[in-house]
Parts: sequence; structure tokens; C-alpha cells
Amino acid sequence: MDEPLVHGRAVRLTDRVRRITAPNAGVMTGAGTNTYLLGNEQVTVVDPGPAVPEHVDAILKACDGKLKWILVTHTHRDHSPAAKMLADATGARLMGNLLAEDDGYQDQSFTTDHQFQHEERFVTDEFSLRVLCTPGHVDNHLCYFVEDDGLLLTGDHIMEGSTVVIIPPHGDMYDYMQSLQLLLDYPLRALGPGHGHIIDSPVEEIKGIIQHRLQRESKVINVLSTMHQGALENLTPLVYDDVDTRLHPVARYSLWAHLLKLEREGRVVAEGDNWIFRT
Repeated sequence: MDEPLVHGRAVRLTDRVRRITAPNAGVMTGAGTNTYLLGNEQVTVVDPGPAVPEHVDAILKACDGKLKWILVTHTHRDHSPAAKMLADATGARLMGNLLAEDDGYQDQSFTTDHQFQHEERFVTDEFSLRVLCTPGHVDNHLCYFVEDDGLLLTGDHIMEGSTVVIIPPHGDMYDYMQSLQLLLDYPLRALGPGHGHIIDSPVEEIKGIIQHRLQRESKVINVLSTMHQGALENLTPLVYDDVDTRLHPVARYSLWAHLLKLEREGRVVAEGDNWIFRT
């Protein structure tokens, strides 16, 4: 059973993995961004989180002078800005992939000493990570599989208790679905999300997300086939009529991503601001 998410305290998850939750709770971040600490003698931080001094201090305290590497799953502003602060304080090496073109949501302070390839392994004396390229939430997204524990650190690819927002053009629903399916090829025992508690039923969770996205896609098709055509602002309240209207501005991005996926598959076509169902 996972422990409560407590800001500023390192919670032991396995013999080689700890978690500190940043104090950036909100609608999109849940209880806050989870920072994972791997290793005990030489520490690797995964997703250092926002540039909040008290969070950075908590990480430094937990690392106790042993921080060697800083890895990020992606460069959104709630996941990577603390990397520079930690690197400046410790000389730790920065690792992770950059987005080729800024979409307005990226942490411009993050630089990397090494960009990962899919299936590349990162190995220390205490653990082995397999790096998985999982584009979808954003093109440069990575997941890190702690092979010794069967624990997948998912960043924003999978979140506990809510669905992930896909914001085009660097967020891609087609790629997201492919990346979810990819994870089923690995011997996962648990998921360590960027937001939320440990998920102990990884296969069921992943299959459930795939099914949820397919159901939403089916709703998009049903609405669009009835209307024949429509703009995003007209389609959103119909496709997301089961979602709090306060979240519709965010849901609109995921709807756009669904439509782009369907366009890629030849099932809808865009003409100006209108999306047209292809019969």
C-alpha cells in the first residue's frame, strides 16, 4: 500500500526508490509533481519538478550530497525547472530529451548533457533503468523502467486518477495510443506516475486508458457523423458533456488531438475551422 503524498518528505517505495512530492498542487497537477530518487550511495533524481526553493531543498537534503544524475521525463514547466537549480548546487549531470521546437509550454532553462534513444539502458551499481520513448503527451516524452523493481516511472504519460491532456501539435493522440500499447510489451509490476500514487495494477490501468480513449474517440465520431461538420467550440460541449464545463477549455485540446488522429486515419477532414466527417 502506497503512503500518502506529503510535500517535502522522502517516502520510501522500494529498497532503491524514494519519492518526494512537490508543493505545486492544482487542478492539472493533483497533489503535486512527484520527484523520484533512485539509489542510495549515488543518487539519480527523476523529474526534479518545479523551481520551488523548498522542494529543491527537500531533494538536496534527501540526497545528502550524493546526487550524481538528474533525468527528466519531459520538459514541461512542472517537471524540469528544478533541474538547473540542483545541477548548479551539486554538479550533477543533466539527462533527457529536448523538444525540437518550443510550443510555448516548455521549460527553457533545461539543457541536457545526453539525449536518450529508445530502449537505451542507464545502469549504476544499484539499479538498471530502461529508457522508453513514449511520445504522445508531448513529442520528447520518456518513461523510465526500473527493471530491478518492475516499476515504470511514467511522468505525464500516465497519471493516477485523471486522463492526460494532449496538446497539439507537439502532443499527438495517435502517437499517445501507440505509446500506451508499447508499454504492454514490458514486465511491469507497478507504475510510478508524475502525479498521484503508485499504481499496482499496471496492465489493467494501461488497458483501461486505451479503452477510455477509444470510447471518447467513438463519441467524437458519433457527434460528428450526426452534425456532419463542426468547429472545436461547437463539438467540445457535445463530446465532453460528461465533464465539468470548467474543464472544457482543456478538454478542447484533447478533442483537437482526437480529430487530428482521425484525420491521419482518413476518417475526418479539416476545412478551415470545420471538421467534416467522411462517410
